[in-house]
Amino acid sequence: MRMNSLFDLTGQVALITGATHGLGMAMAKGLGKAGATLVINGNTPAKMEKALESYRQDGLEVHGFLFDVTDEEQAKANIAQIEQQVGPISILVNNAGMIRRVPALEMEVEEFRKVLDVDLTGPFIMSKHVARYMVERKQGKIINICSMMSELGRDTVSAYAAAKGGLKMLTRNLATEWARHNIQVNGIGPGYFATEQTAPIRVEGHPFHDFIINRTPAGRWGDPSDLEGVTIFLSSKASDFVNGQIIYVDGGILATIGKPRNEQ
Repeated sequence: MRMNSLFDLTGQVALITGATHGLGMAMAKGLGKAGATLVINGNTPAKMEKALESYRQDGLEVHGFLFDVTDEEQAKANIAQIEQQVGPISILVNNAGMIRRVPALEMEVEEFRKVLDVDLTGPFIMSKHVARYMVERKQGKIINICSMMSELGRDTVSAYAAAKGGLKMLTRNLATEWARHNIQVNGIGPGYFATEQTAPIRVEGHPFHDFIINRTPAGRWGDPSDLEGVTIFLSSKASDFVNGQIIYVDGGILATIGKPRNEQ
C-alpha cells in the first residue's frame, strides 16, 4: 500500500457535529482536503448558511443538516436521512459541545445537567445510531472531541470537566464493545487554540494569554489547522489498529509541570 493511500479519504462520508465554526470547522475542512464528502451539523440556520459558503469556497463537497444532537429522535432521523441521501457514514466526529464557567457553589443543577447533556449524552446518542450502520458494514471510525479537562481540573468548569472526563471513558468503553466489528473509537483532546472565541484574551499582557504562553512548552497557542493531521489519521486506514486512545494536541502542556527554561 502506498503511503499516501493510507490517509486518502476519497469516497468516505464524514459527519462532523458542531462544525459550523471554530475547531469543528477546521477538523472538517481537513477531512475534506483528504477527499471526504462532508456532512456538517449545527442548530442555527444563519450559521449553517455562512458555514456552507465557506466550505464551498474552499472547493469542498459539503452537506448541512440542522438538528439537536441531544434529541435522540432528531438525531436518529437525520442520520437515516444522511445515509440515504448522501451515503454511508464511515466517519463520525462528535465535536458539538458547550462550556459554562460558573463556580460549583453557584451553578444550578439544571445548568450542570445541560452541559453533561450536550458534551456527553450527545456523543453517546450520535455514536449509538451511527454505529448501528457501521456494525452492519463491519467498518467505521468514531472520533470524540475530548479536552485537557478530561485529565485535569480547573476553577469554574466542574460540569465541563465532568462531561469531558466521562467522554474519555465513553470512548474507551465503546472501543471495547465495537472493536470486534472493525470500528475504531478514539478521541482528540485539544489544548488552547487561537479562535474567534479566544481572540479577546490572546493579547500580550493579558493574564490568561501570558499564562498559556508560559505554561505551554511550544510557547504558543494552537492554530486550528494543527488539528487537521490527527483528525485525518484517526479517520483513515493508518489508524486501523488504534482503538480507545485519546490523543492530546496541546503543545506539550500535559507532558510537563511547567514550560522548559529558555536557553540563551
